[in-house]
Amino acid sequence: MGIYVVSGSASGMGLAAAERLRVAGHVVIGVDIKDADVVVDLSTQAGRPAAVDGVLQRCGGVLDGAVLAAGLGPIAGRDRQIAQVNYFGVVDLLSALRPALERSEGAKVVVVSSNSTTTVPLVPERAVRALLDGDIERALRAVRVFGNRSAPMIYAASKIAVSRWVRRHAVTAQWAGSGIRLNALAPGAIMTPLLAEQLANPAAARAVSSFPVPTGGYGDAGQLADWIVFMLSDAADFLCGSVIFVDGGSDAYFRSDSWPARPPVTMLPRYLWRLVGFRRFMRRS
Repeated sequence: MGIYVVSGSASGMGLAAAERLRVAGHVVIGVDIKDADVVVDLSTQAGRPAAVDGVLQRCGGVLDGAVLAAGLGPIAGRDRQIAQVNYFGVVDLLSALRPALERSEGAKVVVVSSNSTTTVPLVPERAVRALLDGDIERALRAVRVFGNRSAPMIYAASKIAVSRWVRRHAVTAQWAGSGIRLNALAPGAIMTPLLAEQLANPAAARAVSSFPVPTGGYGDAGQLADWIVFMLSDAADFLCGSVIFVDGGSDAYFRSDSWPARPPVTMLPRYLWRLVGFRRFMRRS
């Protein structure tokens, strides 16, 4: 049996995943703003190091896996908190907990992303780059031009940024080379307290209800938890740097011909350079 940390463990997909892991006999260290083993506010600069310290004290410096499910939805007036929790609340925790994951044999990490990464138009690329650079102020400035639509934009930007962070780091020597499998799950509209909060807002509810979901209705948090548990299992040993969409077909509806996509010719120099770097990495391993 293993030791797993689950952020966002008090509700929604995080709660469902934590329950399934405990039923399977694993030890779960829950992190949330309330009703958790480690109670912290991941939207603050003090809260994230406190979360790391609390987890490390309870796991003894070794983790078999992590689920980063804490997140805030695109509710107006929360732009800063959205970016802090959805991006930095993932990246800061994983960066600090990576040594504990490395000490386990075959640790798995699942980051909860979103299908907003591919279905929200006009998300400013400069906001995504700013988050990846660790500059939240620049990211917030980039979305303020959207006025009262800034929350959906910073939400999507935070999920794009965290997905890119996952893919960039998953294939490196520090992660894949250390035996850690890092992947992301991209849900659509899942019936969680986060979605319920959006549906309670008339403007947000109209946007949610008009969004195409080919299978109809909303997803179930328990079903997404089953995906998470699978991605933490031995069956996912060969899963690395993937972003898996479980969204009722929305991403496919909007992008049926966009993916798989052939790399552009302009990508050839970068491909060759990375291939050389990978061969050097393999010789050192």
